[in-house]
Amino acid sequence: MFLFAENKNIFKKKRPRSRSRPIDYTFKLPIAQTSWPKGNGFAGGFLDLGGLQVYQASTFSKVWGAYEGGLDNQGASVYEPTGIPKGFSMLGSYSQPNNKPLFGYVFVAKDVSSSTTGRTLKPPVDYTLVSNTASFKATQDSTLYIWLPIAPNGYKALGHVVTTTQDKPSLDKIMCVRSDLTDQCESSSWIWGSNNFNFYNVRPINRGTQAPGVRVGTFFAQNGGNTNPPSISCLKNLNSISQIMPNKKQIEAMLQVYSPFLYLHSDEEYLPSSVNWFFSNGALLYKKGEESNPVPIAQNGTNLPQDPNTDGAYWIDLPADAANKERVKKGNLQSAESYVHVKPMYGGTFTDIAMWVFYPFNGPGRAKVEFLNVKLGKIGEHVGDWEHVTLRVSNLDGQLWHVYFSQHNLGSWIDSSQLEFQDGIGATKRPVVYASLHGHASYPHAGLVLLGKNGIGARDDTNKGKNVMDMGKFVLVSAEYLGSEVKEPAWLNYFREWGPHVDYSLDDELKNVEKLLPGKLKNGFEDIIRSLPKEALGEAGPTGPKQKNNWSGDEV
Repeated sequence: MFLFAENKNIFKKKRPRSRSRPIDYTFKLPIAQTSWPKGNGFAGGFLDLGGLQVYQASTFSKVWGAYEGGLDNQGASVYEPTGIPKGFSMLGSYSQPNNKPLFGYVFVAKDVSSSTTGRTLKPPVDYTLVSNTASFKATQDSTLYIWLPIAPNGYKALGHVVTTTQDKPSLDKIMCVRSDLTDQCESSSWIWGSNNFNFYNVRPINRGTQAPGVRVGTFFAQNGGNTNPPSISCLKNLNSISQIMPNKKQIEAMLQVYSPFLYLHSDEEYLPSSVNWFFSNGALLYKKGEESNPVPIAQNGTNLPQDPNTDGAYWIDLPADAANKERVKKGNLQSAESYVHVKPMYGGTFTDIAMWVFYPFNGPGRAKVEFLNVKLGKIGEHVGDWEHVTLRVSNLDGQLWHVYFSQHNLGSWIDSSQLEFQDGIGATKRPVVYASLHGHASYPHAGLVLLGKNGIGARDDTNKGKNVMDMGKFVLVSAEYLGSEVKEPAWLNYFREWGPHVDYSLDDELKNVEKLLPGKLKNGFEDIIRSLPKEALGEAGPTGPKQKNNWSGDEV
């Protein structure tokens, strides 16, 4: 990951190359939406955290750039926010890798408290030099000096000031925040550096629908590895987390412009369907001890158990007769709809829109073993597959900033600047999502992802097949902060499994596959497959959206 440590020839000093890099371009969302339905202060530009008003600054002036090292050996750049409203102050500088277009934000802040003794903002009393880049032999504009503000007693620093000279910055360059309005941070992603000195993004340690921590957007510079906690803090919202969360009309407007197109693989047999199509086409509810008497499931799941137990006493399965079982397995794309859960994140500064898709069946897996492609028999098969993507929208400017792609038991956040977009209605372009063959994991780009190492692992294949689901066909199933305005369907509060425990021997399935492999490849193949999560192996019956940790927490 740290290219400085692995590739010594990048330390050769030379003038910056003139060739353009992605960072030389500023990303703008390709949408026509310029305003949202009124109400609640959503997308109004400002938020009061409790005597501290913040504004999301997303235009920048470049201070410095390095042109080697880091992600894709493209270097990184550091910026200061511009266009700061009158009376607002900088809390820290912004940095990002050069391998993607400029697209980011930092919060700037203004003291709006009535107190004269406990002001929410104060300037630092001094600075300490964290480090400089003079010894870095990578191509750079100049030497960068990174300063950490020394906060007054009862206040904390939220970011760095950077300069290209050895002179200390002025004390009015940045503000520190009163301690009760701050939260503890952790490093979230690497930006640039070497084994001895690195830049990181930071975020609140505690994240979730009730967590007050606010990501500021500033970066953190650290000597040594990523082992010590950051020396800067995040913000904390002392007011209501839901104060500028979107209302129903605003949610609907966002989904019209941000809902993705979901492309299924050209060889995909197991398509999504609506939950009610699944129920009305013969899905059955089984009860432990009464397996010979399963019952049909009513529309919206009104006869499903509603207690919050996960005791294995009930489970859902496909129709009992073979013909209907095979038909229902294949799903029904025409009926498919996304099930939307809206929740606050980062102390109510962002809205997470989780868009869930239901597949009646998850197909068998496939593997790549060096130069061989092999089918995995029953490995990966299970009934009732729930997948999702999450849109992260700023409550201050209404922009889509990130999309989360769920992949089995994990996933990844992707900046909007790294998404594919496709024409929607009018001049609006909407994001594209690719679902992997049989496993339905979601990815931002088509291709092969190998779940393994050294050329051996389970395959997640995606391409732009002819079957596409418009996720803009949606049902809003939950938004807890809106109270009774959103009625949750009964199936959402079914806490048991959406499929039976799969009855197959992993040992037998592996032996069948290994018969096809050369001897030297068998051990490596078995080790990789056994290490896959249960979600990928398909042995356990899956649970519904509300039983996932990300229902009330952050995506992981």
